[in-house]
Amino acid sequence: MNRLSKLFLSGMLAVSLAACSGTKSVSGEYTGTAKGMSDVTVTLTLKDSIITNVKAEGPGETDGIGTKALESLPTAMVEGNTLNVDSISGATVTSDAIKSAAAEALKSAGLNPDDYQTKAEVKKAEDIEKEADIVIVGAGGAGMTAAVTAAKQGRTVIIVESQSSAGGNSVRATGGMNAADTPYQDTNEFGEAAGVEKTLAAAEKYADHAEIQKLASEVKAQWEAYEASPEGYFDSVELMELDTLIGGKGTNDPKLVETLAGNSADSIEWLSSIGADLKNVAQFGGASVKRIHRPVNDEGKTVSVGSYLVPILEKNVEDAGVEIMYETTATKIIMKDGKAAGIEATGKTGNTVTVHADAVILATGGFGANNEMVAEQNPALKGYISTNANGIQGQGILMATAEDVGAATVDMDQIQLHPTVHVEGANAILITEGLRGDGAILVNQKGERFIDEVGTRDVVSAAENDQEGGYAWLIVDQKMADASAVITGYIDKGYAETGETYQALAEAIGADSDVLTATMEKWNTCVENKEDPDFNRTTFAEKLDTAPYYAIKVQPGVHHTMGGLKINTDTQVLNTSDEVIDGLYAAGEVTGGVHGANRLGGNAVADFVVFGRIAGSQAADYTE
Repeated sequence: MNRLSKLFLSGMLAVSLAACSGTKSVSGEYTGTAKGMSDVTVTLTLKDSIITNVKAEGPGETDGIGTKALESLPTAMVEGNTLNVDSISGATVTSDAIKSAAAEALKSAGLNPDDYQTKAEVKKAEDIEKEADIVIVGAGGAGMTAAVTAAKQGRTVIIVESQSSAGGNSVRATGGMNAADTPYQDTNEFGEAAGVEKTLAAAEKYADHAEIQKLASEVKAQWEAYEASPEGYFDSVELMELDTLIGGKGTNDPKLVETLAGNSADSIEWLSSIGADLKNVAQFGGASVKRIHRPVNDEGKTVSVGSYLVPILEKNVEDAGVEIMYETTATKIIMKDGKAAGIEATGKTGNTVTVHADAVILATGGFGANNEMVAEQNPALKGYISTNANGIQGQGILMATAEDVGAATVDMDQIQLHPTVHVEGANAILITEGLRGDGAILVNQKGERFIDEVGTRDVVSAAENDQEGGYAWLIVDQKMADASAVITGYIDKGYAETGETYQALAEAIGADSDVLTATMEKWNTCVENKEDPDFNRTTFAEKLDTAPYYAIKVQPGVHHTMGGLKINTDTQVLNTSDEVIDGLYAAGEVTGGVHGANRLGGNAVADFVVFGRIAGSQAADYTE
């Protein structure tokens, strides 16, 4: 049905509704406003009480998430002459604000919003069959990276995506990407001696782990040589491997870790080649040195990596001629003679979509948004809030482990909590680990520090759970806010309490004024002396001494599922006998083995870029 026909039928529906309800005929432009992440304004154009145009604006809505709702919902409202349209996955707050603002606009026109709640009837579309060299399930970071890579090798690629927009969990990534020994690591600063020495000491606890001991020996030799003749900033592939294995408690697959670290620097350059520069380097939890690479805006302020990367990947996918079939949920991997030969899916209207292909790449993400599945693997996490996008339901794992496919899984019970999740109503907002890496501290309700803030996520989360109420306050100052568009965004969206003095901040969060003041002053002394006698933190940045001061209430939330499909270093999916399933590949959070028992911040983006590229290239070679 073309757009003119849709508008005609919408108009007939509106006239019918008006006749039945006594709605008066109104024409003109009317505006309403509602609160989303910020103020959202909607302008409706009416002709004889029919919605003919909708313009939605929300400058403060989250890039790549809320902005998708601003783009998509107006069209749906016009086509159905209704406010009863589907929300955008992951952008519920913005979607609800658009609908509320549109209702206010109708009220200002003297109309009743209840008369515009009839959902446009959608006729089931015809079944679809398509063919491609490669079909990719999931349009997140791994899926789009694989698609661009395969398309550049001359393959025809189709992506099926269950949600109405691309991005998955990747668009929600706030920090950056870990990469070892890159040109962008600080060349004017001596390597982080305390961090390296702390890691080497931690390696001693794994005396029976041959790979950790081998890497520790190599790193020790590298560090001694560097100390003798320092040049540039110290980091190495082996140190990134060692950090990742120790962070994962030694349960990671060492070969996958070697692949991750060994390809990380080249993947930074690959991103740059497609228009995505990650050249600002900082410290994140679990890393011995400054290793996480972040994007900056035109003002030189750091921005969230996910909302930066996803639109760039989308553009490259589009430029490469790759088709993305949105609101198309894969349900089955087609197997032929023991090989993956395509997928079956369900379209938006319930129709069947079949894509025949010579190779299948699973990039569906993990299962962090499926609390039932989370609780099956780890009952202690039943009912936990989640930072995951709605589409992260474990579909790829379930499809691949079906009897006729027979994929193996690994580490399914390893589920990570992120320690800094801010709860706003029913929404869990991820607060980037970069704040702690850049110098923020955590205090409990009394106003006391209780942990090394840049420790691994599992350790910091456990420490928070042990505090009164199971939460903490993340504290930054104005100097940090001035350097980060991310922090400024949190403040502008109302997530932070504020005070012009330490005492005023304590009052704002209900902490003891004397205790918080003493904590802040002691921390500033730690920064000055580069020493933390209480919790042995080794990274300090700058003092928190520039008013005003801000505190964001945070708590642990389900963030990443480390377990998933078992793969080899070529991203081929393995069966329960450790044999390759021909034609079936997987990359990103749908896989297991890379992160072990705990993922380090910054390794998820490295994971989806490194293994997404490998999956795309290997699938392309397979389909020659």
